[in-house]
Amino acid sequence: MKIALIKERKNPPDRRVVLTPEQAREIMNKYPNLEIVAEKSDIRAYTDDEYRQAGVKVVDDVSDADVLLGVKEVPIDALIPDKKYFFFSHTIKKQPYNRNLLRAILDKNIELYDHETITDKNGMRLVAFGYYAGVVGAYNTIRTYGKKTGLFDIPRAIELKDKAALIETLKKIKPLLPPVKIVLTGKGRVGNGAKEILDAMGLKQVSPEDFLHKTFDQPVYTQIDVDWYNKHKEGKTFDFQEFFKHPERFEGDFEKFTKVADIYIAGHFYGQGAPYIYTKDHVQAPDNKIKVVGDISCDINGPVVTTIKASTIDNPIYGYDPNTGQETDYKTKHAIACMTVDNLPNEIARDASEGFGKSFEKHIIPSFFNNDKDGVLQRAQMTRNGKLTERFKYLQDYVDGKE
Repeated sequence: MKIALIKERKNPPDRRVVLTPEQAREIMNKYPNLEIVAEKSDIRAYTDDEYRQAGVKVVDDVSDADVLLGVKEVPIDALIPDKKYFFFSHTIKKQPYNRNLLRAILDKNIELYDHETITDKNGMRLVAFGYYAGVVGAYNTIRTYGKKTGLFDIPRAIELKDKAALIETLKKIKPLLPPVKIVLTGKGRVGNGAKEILDAMGLKQVSPEDFLHKTFDQPVYTQIDVDWYNKHKEGKTFDFQEFFKHPERFEGDFEKFTKVADIYIAGHFYGQGAPYIYTKDHVQAPDNKIKVVGDISCDINGPVVTTIKASTIDNPIYGYDPNTGQETDYKTKHAIACMTVDNLPNEIARDASEGFGKSFEKHIIPSFFNNDKDGVLQRAQMTRNGKLTERFKYLQDYVDGKE
């Protein structure tokens, strides 16, 4: 069996890899009948020479590989027919901009395994970059606050070596922070990655109740789950199971936080049909205090009204005009400064790749050799024989252009 690590061809370039050189070497040692090769690339966080030194062949042509591993979407003209591919296709939510990609995958008889669909039997994702998105997102949000207020100016995350360097940088500027209040939504991988950075830089965590009703003489943050920013329309006690099964029975309840928070870090998962969180009414209210939004989740025109576009690593900050809903200079007094970079883990690509690869090595590689006894590959497979698999039949109307 031959697995190829393919060159990332999407723009802007992505430096992450599915397997690091050391991980590839470990896997080949464990499975003697497996060969891993790396397609020649000049943009990876790990160089071609690092792969060679680990005993991984670097090749120009990967068309003889059985399985092709990538991170971001593969451009249509680069897809090799009749192969097994693993990458983030960004199609499972029926994203309009990738409809033609899924059509091409079907036309070329490709077996697609989207990283996002790789789960255990309970539906929990097994491989993800979310933690690292949270780490970088929190750093970038604090950086955005410094740029917005003029209090400090720190390097972009991509200019620093790793997570440890991000933390050291933030520790140095912590004394420059006034007693701001930061609200963090989400308690999954993303939210906890952001929390780790806020803790590491020395910020004090307070309860949501204290956050809403007390004042502090130092910067503080609170981390909240869906029960704090949603409420039942009929006034019933919040029930998590009911919320996830019937989000239409709930309405947003984030306004109380907009009146006291200075900074909002959005690290939540947003389910279809759930109430919007930070709305037009909120931003236009005279008592809205939030002046910086770091939307790590980055659902454009979604639950966070200020997220009108994805920003980039090169230009991570834009201003949102609450009155017009349009982009403006983020340094303008009335503007809300927004950080909505949608490929945050790319800024600490080596750390992110190592973490992702560790999960891939643990949960997916064995499935190729144990007859997929845990059903990992079966659950993740989106396409087979030019058709959608049963689990993903819901995408047929999307493929057909009917929605």
